[in-house]
Amino acid sequence: MPAVLGLNFHHDTSAALIVDGRLYAAEEERWSGIKHHRHTHKGVLTNPTHSLAWCLDAAGITPADIDAVWAASMRPAPAAGRWLGEEREELAALLPAPLGDRLRLISHHTAHIMAGYLLSGHDHAAGLVIDAGGSSLGADFGPSRERITGYDLRPDRVDRIHQAMPTVAPDTTGPRRVHPSLGHFYRNLAMRIIPPGDEPEGSMMALAAFGDPGRHREDVRSLVRMDADGEVRIPHPLGSADTTTPLVIGDRAWTADSAADATLTERADLAAAVQEVFADAVTHVARHLQRLTGASTLVFSGGCALNSHLNGHLAADAGFETLFVAPAPHDAGTALGAALYAWNYQLGQPRLAVPIDAGWGPEPGRFPTTGLPAGYQAISHLGERLEPTVAALLADRHIVGWVQGPMEFGPRALGHRSILAHPGDTSTRERLNALKQRAAYRPFAPAVLAEHAADWFDGDGDPFMNRVVKVRPDRAEQVRAVVHHDGTARLQVVEAHHQGMRSLLEDFHRRTNLPLLLNTSFNLKGTPILRTAEQAVHAAAELRLDALAVDDTLLLADHIANTPNGPLNSAGERPAS
Repeated sequence: MPAVLGLNFHHDTSAALIVDGRLYAAEEERWSGIKHHRHTHKGVLTNPTHSLAWCLDAAGITPADIDAVWAASMRPAPAAGRWLGEEREELAALLPAPLGDRLRLISHHTAHIMAGYLLSGHDHAAGLVIDAGGSSLGADFGPSRERITGYDLRPDRVDRIHQAMPTVAPDTTGPRRVHPSLGHFYRNLAMRIIPPGDEPEGSMMALAAFGDPGRHREDVRSLVRMDADGEVRIPHPLGSADTTTPLVIGDRAWTADSAADATLTERADLAAAVQEVFADAVTHVARHLQRLTGASTLVFSGGCALNSHLNGHLAADAGFETLFVAPAPHDAGTALGAALYAWNYQLGQPRLAVPIDAGWGPEPGRFPTTGLPAGYQAISHLGERLEPTVAALLADRHIVGWVQGPMEFGPRALGHRSILAHPGDTSTRERLNALKQRAAYRPFAPAVLAEHAADWFDGDGDPFMNRVVKVRPDRAEQVRAVVHHDGTARLQVVEAHHQGMRSLLEDFHRRTNLPLLLNTSFNLKGTPILRTAEQAVHAAAELRLDALAVDDTLLLADHIANTPNGPLNSAGERPAS
């Protein structure tokens, strides 16, 4: 019974375990309640204690049963006296002895690309990783780190063929290393555009749909230089975390502290220009990789691969036939990539099947039998009546929490820990944004039955909600709640064997002739997607949802449960309490 473990001790702490070809994976934030499991002190290492314990328990094995343990290296600073061997020892000390003794390190970017390539189903692919920063590039480059990395990927080798390197520029205190970090660039500009309180990158991508990129296109384009051989150059401080040095664009000096001073229109226009230039820069690198590899498939990972608007057109713009975005392209996915690397390249095991879902985490546990929130009542043991009953609620424009089966791994709710709603009513979208305390311009994603996707959308979605596609103009009016301002939607394609909400979508389709639902993450503002049934009950009440389905139990708001007919099952009868 071969077993391998992948770990991430840094930002987005996580654990992934493969046992006999079955994958278990979870993020530590779902236990700590701290989004990204982020710590106030930069560089703090944390053991994925709860996610690791859950993986072992779910697989029914002990640390002694693990054949190989890999983790992504992340310490950026040989200049601070930390070398790869010292980092390994530091991480090993956080683990039980059998695991610590077997720990080996893989580079951060290689772990990222393995989390995509080894699940893609493709033999030959170009690989691209772009994020704020990864592993150290070595002592000769001071504290410099991986920023943009390209690969030629094949079943028998992982060949790094492109590496963005720092440049040296004069400064008042001497030479300064300038880092080509497109991840930092996008976040740096986002923090100057999006006022505090909203997630910067996702909010800026959404806001860009409302803006005119032409207003600031040339100003922003002058900030990113694209040279031969896929090189990208970004001036200081825009490739760093410094958001206090003013950036003068138009008649305004943009800093993080002054983001709220600009009008929504001003901010949207700058966001549109940044999104366009960022996409052009990523495409520039991807085209170079296509020329080097001759591959027809591009695998994309790292934090910048969460830019779903870019992903919608990257393959075509860069000369590839196919794009595969890692199911979890953020840092938590490096644990998954490390485990897959050990499974395939160290143990020589067959590749896992291409996933249609990321339900690799824990079940929600029992629905609480006591302490139900005021204003709600529970109906239990619905069994096969659950989906038709919830489909009826959704058809009547009610908002429903949906907690079913194993928790998703990654930043998107994919139908296991979701809030669902009718896709055709913009008032529902406005109510949801108010309940979740999100900016009014933030869109919601549609989840669609795979066999109907082409009837409603132009472009290829994916199972992980990683791409934006065009909504067919003749269909858009029917699903206004999931259509963004520019006529696009971030699409989740739900295949036949999806265990989270496939049956519910089918029931909703039969009832409404709409093969899709509005799907958003089940969480409170500023917190991770929830994990347990108990958390779901608390969050449903705090968000004032109309209903909550956990396994075959339905929690109903009194204003629905006490109506003459109540919720209807497929036979048109009120389910028994």
